[in-house]
Amino acid sequence: MSAASISPASPLKISPRSARFLSHSCMHLRICGDLLKVKVNKLTSTKTQLPYSYYSLPYCRPKHIVDSAENLGEVLRGDRIENSPYEFKMREPQMCKVLCHETLDAKTAKQLKEKIDDEYRVNMILDNLPLVVPVRRTDLDSSIVYQHGFHVGLRGQYAGSKEEKRFIHNHLAFVVKYHRDPVTELARIVGFEVKPYSVKHSYDGKWSDNVRLTTCDPHARKQVTNSETPQEVEDKQEIIFTYDVDFEESDVKWASRWDTYLLMADDQIHWFSIVNSLMIVLFLSGMVAMIMLRTLYRDISKYNQLETQEEAQEETGWKLVHGDVFRPPINSDLLCVYVGTGVQFFGMILVTMIFAALGFLSPSNRGGLMTAMLLLWVFMGLFAGYATARLYKMFKGTEWKKITLKTALMFPATVFAIFFVLNALIWGEKSSGAVPFGTMFALVFLWFCISVPLVYVGAYIGFKKPAIEDPVKTNKIPRQIPEQAWYMNPVFSILIGGILPFGAVFIELFFILTSIWLHQFYYIFGFLFIVFVILIITCAEITIVLCYFQLCSEDYLWWWRSYLTSGSSALYLFLYAAFYFFTKLDIKKPVSGALYFGYMLIGSYAFFVLTGTIGFYACFWFTRLIYSSVKID
Repeated sequence: MSAASISPASPLKISPRSARFLSHSCMHLRICGDLLKVKVNKLTSTKTQLPYSYYSLPYCRPKHIVDSAENLGEVLRGDRIENSPYEFKMREPQMCKVLCHETLDAKTAKQLKEKIDDEYRVNMILDNLPLVVPVRRTDLDSSIVYQHGFHVGLRGQYAGSKEEKRFIHNHLAFVVKYHRDPVTELARIVGFEVKPYSVKHSYDGKWSDNVRLTTCDPHARKQVTNSETPQEVEDKQEIIFTYDVDFEESDVKWASRWDTYLLMADDQIHWFSIVNSLMIVLFLSGMVAMIMLRTLYRDISKYNQLETQEEAQEETGWKLVHGDVFRPPINSDLLCVYVGTGVQFFGMILVTMIFAALGFLSPSNRGGLMTAMLLLWVFMGLFAGYATARLYKMFKGTEWKKITLKTALMFPATVFAIFFVLNALIWGEKSSGAVPFGTMFALVFLWFCISVPLVYVGAYIGFKKPAIEDPVKTNKIPRQIPEQAWYMNPVFSILIGGILPFGAVFIELFFILTSIWLHQFYYIFGFLFIVFVILIITCAEITIVLCYFQLCSEDYLWWWRSYLTSGSSALYLFLYAAFYFFTKLDIKKPVSGALYFGYMLIGSYAFFVLTGTIGFYACFWFTRLIYSSVKID
């Protein structure tokens, strides 16, 4: 049935403009016999974390290999989407379709064995849906879970032999699920599944394109249902690649077709423990805020009621350091740079999460999330320059161009240096995950030609504004800081301060690490946004509390400590990443380990800048608030 034969007698007339709209909105509608082209993506392994091109192995090739246009995020993720010789016809099953015939040599056999040992998976795409393997769970509910892609092969032993052999999955039984419109009879693809088999195909006579297989014959209705005679991977072995295609009608609607893929890690999600942890953090934050407000209100009221200067001088605590609390810190330039960079990160993450929570960055848009983050980072340079310049001018700084250049270059240069070394390691492994020269040039272009100028524009605007005035005057001679108790030691209080912010996110961190390193989809951005808000509140409150205790002990060196207090949570994040590596991952290769710790170092550094900036601004607001509330003669 064709689309034009749905209602031949209908008098309805459609304008060319409406026709174009309908054509665009129905581009996923298929009629019987429509050609369906399968695309292939990278080979992935959770054991090596090094992706490889599909055609790096001796798989069947089309006459011309065509790369699909990939966005910046896809290239950085190592995606390499190409065409394949697999072609189906909509709702027309095929049995035992011979794809090609390959003879292994020593080199290709070795490559296949290595990929099988490293548990590499083959990824394919049909109508923008990734290929999955349905696996029945062994627990009591016996539900079906879906794994991304199918294994290149498997290891096993022949009966009576102790020698372990490698076998390739050379027969694929595809199942394409579709949802049919009951009115038009048109259908949309809502599922793409496969069951891989290893079969040593046999045939009579010499090989030719028209030869009939004796192990799999559509004429005799002989179908592959098991891998009892598997195809061994050895030098000089003949491998015949075949596939079946079956079409199943599904009740799943096209709008919900990604739900199956997003629920892959459902068995690992313990919603109760996550919500419980979040409630505990919220409760602690509320208690801390209440205690702080009551204590401060009493302190300020008592101080303002003192009648004489002598009585005021007898007071102890945070009131006595009012003449030194706004004294510029040592390395104030570096603090300005880090605060500006943190503002840039905060803006990027906030906008990204809002867009992701609203559904604009769904997993179906491969690479969209990473592309959005990179572009937002670049454009948020405007706010980085502004924040740096405002703080720098408050510290009586004059060389705003030099501080702006540091803001534009310091953090990105550090990250780029680590990234460049890691990329060189990936190049050395000949992995498709290596970023090509063109993409590297594009990153440098975004950095120097867009981000750096925007930082300068923001700094120029910020420096033109009048300087932020301190609520109290600063004494010319610094006050001597009395000896501090052991628990007020800077290192100890900084390390203690990072525990609560890390505690707010560590459960969510598990799922983020799982999605990145175990190649699963992460999709609960609404929940992540709530965790991010809780992280902001926790960083702010723990920094304010410890800053208050510090000022009460007459230690006015709060600038850097406020940044490091909440920023120290990045140390716990990196330690947790190391714990995750040794307990959850099965990575053995040194290069893969270097990749993991290199990227987690970048992530921890970014987390340090983000949380440190949140803590700094919270403490900055807090100190200005309390010292502007007291009467100081």
